[in-house]
Amino acid sequence: MNAPLTAAATETRFANVAATIKTRIASIDILRGCVMIVMALDHVRDFFMAGDPNPVDLHTTTPILFFTRWITHFCAPTFLFLSGISAYLSGQRKTKAELSVFLLKRGAWLIFLEVTVITLGWTFDPLYHVWIFQVIWAIGWSMIILGLLVRLSPAVTVGVGFILFFGHNLMDYVHASGTVVTLFVNSKGTFIPLADRRGIFDLYPVISWTGAMLLGYGAGKWYTASYPAGKRKKVLFWTGCGVIALFIVLRLVNGYGDPSPWIPQSSPLYTLFSFLNVTKYPCSLMYLCMTLGPALVFLSLTERTGGAVARFVSVYGRVPFFYYVLHLYLIHFLCAVLFFASGYGVKDITSGRVFLFRPEQMGFSLLGVYGVWILVVGLLYFPCKWYDAYKKTHRQWWLSYL
Repeated sequence: MNAPLTAAATETRFANVAATIKTRIASIDILRGCVMIVMALDHVRDFFMAGDPNPVDLHTTTPILFFTRWITHFCAPTFLFLSGISAYLSGQRKTKAELSVFLLKRGAWLIFLEVTVITLGWTFDPLYHVWIFQVIWAIGWSMIILGLLVRLSPAVTVGVGFILFFGHNLMDYVHASGTVVTLFVNSKGTFIPLADRRGIFDLYPVISWTGAMLLGYGAGKWYTASYPAGKRKKVLFWTGCGVIALFIVLRLVNGYGDPSPWIPQSSPLYTLFSFLNVTKYPCSLMYLCMTLGPALVFLSLTERTGGAVARFVSVYGRVPFFYYVLHLYLIHFLCAVLFFASGYGVKDITSGRVFLFRPEQMGFSLLGVYGVWILVVGLLYFPCKWYDAYKKTHRQWWLSYL
């Protein structure tokens, strides 16, 4: 029988484990930073593109506009998957009960912020005529579901993840209705009226997204200190390739996995666009495979990535929620500045309906949108760097919730 560890030996062992984990998750920060930066592009387009054209309407879109929207599809599923990995790693320092309570509380906190702080950032409407339920809503509920499941065995949690991930499109064949069903299962960007001139705009039905977080939780074991780095890279790479192959096969079959089949177009390029134009609201199995497959390959290939670019991107990846909230308010503030600079007045504030200060014809060409995007990302670098440094040197309990 081994002798009990001394206090010094125990401290050394945990320090080594912490250092190992920190090194191993550098690729997660890089990937998360990339998706946070790309996410801002889509939101800048929402607020600043004149006419607000539909980028996935193959009759009117252009190649660069379609790509601008398509590349942002990687953001939400990747973020949920990485949140699952982070939850697993957080659980290495907690009991099951402690992890469960933490996830339940953090999930509820995120839902509260979605309804209050984040909705206000989107609308700038202090009277809250519309509540917007998007990715933070889905993450919050997914954390609550994960928080309930972690009290069971990891196999059960991952098993439920597989069922939700691969089976949620079965609901395409079930004609169910009702507010709860809409919020959690089949919303396609649905407006749910609550009272006169008030309602909920739901874009992210919970269940279709939860599978990504639960499978991310299962993948978290690949990032523990005892898991060989070489094996992890191979598992990530080949799993990612397998998921990409599954997407291609499912899309070619044009059957289960997405309610919108691809259709040959007038040119090979637009036929490719039709092939890639999978359903996000609610997210389909093909959508998740198309995005998470490359994300897994990216994690494998960036395992040992360093340099200035990696350090720059990682700043955003280490403070994702802080960045998310700031970028919404900054984008909408800049939109309001453009609103008045363009000659609009107080009487025009509500002309954008849900988004105040956003008349449909106000804005720039796509080139201008890219310029505003670069400006937003650049302006947020130093606040994010400051908050990252603050988190590293402070241990207040509330930091784990932001």
